[in-house]
Amino acid sequence: MDFTFSNLIFLAFLVIILQPFLTGRMFALRRAQAISTIQRRRKTRIITMIHRQERRSLFGMNMSNTIGLEDAQSIISAIKATPREIPIDLVLHTPGGLVLAAMQIARAVEAHPAKVTVFVPIYAMSGGTLIALAADEIVMGEFSMLGPIDPQIMGVSAASILAARDAKPIEHVSDLALVLADVSEKATAQVKRGAIEIMTPRLPQDKAEALADTLTAGTWTHDYALTPAEATALGLPVNVGLPQDILDLMKLYPSPVRQSAVEFLPFEPPGRRIS
Repeated sequence: MDFTFSNLIFLAFLVIILQPFLTGRMFALRRAQAISTIQRRRKTRIITMIHRQERRSLFGMNMSNTIGLEDAQSIISAIKATPREIPIDLVLHTPGGLVLAAMQIARAVEAHPAKVTVFVPIYAMSGGTLIALAADEIVMGEFSMLGPIDPQIMGVSAASILAARDAKPIEHVSDLALVLADVSEKATAQVKRGAIEIMTPRLPQDKAEALADTLTAGTWTHDYALTPAEATALGLPVNVGLPQDILDLMKLYPSPVRQSAVEFLPFEPPGRRIS
């Protein structure tokens, strides 16, 4: 078969189209092998929910992921398929997402009879923190982060909307602001009630209520990073020290959005050359 210039152009175009899919498949196989190895070592069921920006579309467009109903359906199915006596390790890396989905996952985590450990390699913010509240143990790295679970209404903290309403005489508050304040009150109460529900099997009622109030009342901005020390001080069952195989697993979830701004060479002890 004779290759013309147009044939070469077509092949190059085909490679460009298929490359994201082939790369994704390769990483999927490596992840499956790594998860299988960790499961055998820890004698647990490994479930991951890793939200990174990934090139998933036909032309390599970037897709930004957050907690959604499909995540909830998949995790609930995985938990229900796990024997009652088998512990679960849930690896979370997420900026948050839909409250409904996060609450569904949290309830499924809380309902599993055996121990459930949540691993937070980097961050589990907002809805991710809500899920972590349902676990028996939260394992974080030295610099891992959790976050507040205060609801956001149209991108604004519900607590801030209520504070703005209360700062003015009622006759000076617009109808729209009153509607948003009403929604904010309901959303805050719902999230607080849900957080108390999933924590009370492990915490006394009064401590669960106090913790839920702190996390939902707008004590901090929504992107505030709760360190392991702060989370422990709040009463969460936090342990610091991620297993190396969990850290290695995270490397198999690359984020090919753009060239990294961070570069470094592997460290070599003195006396050895870096090739």
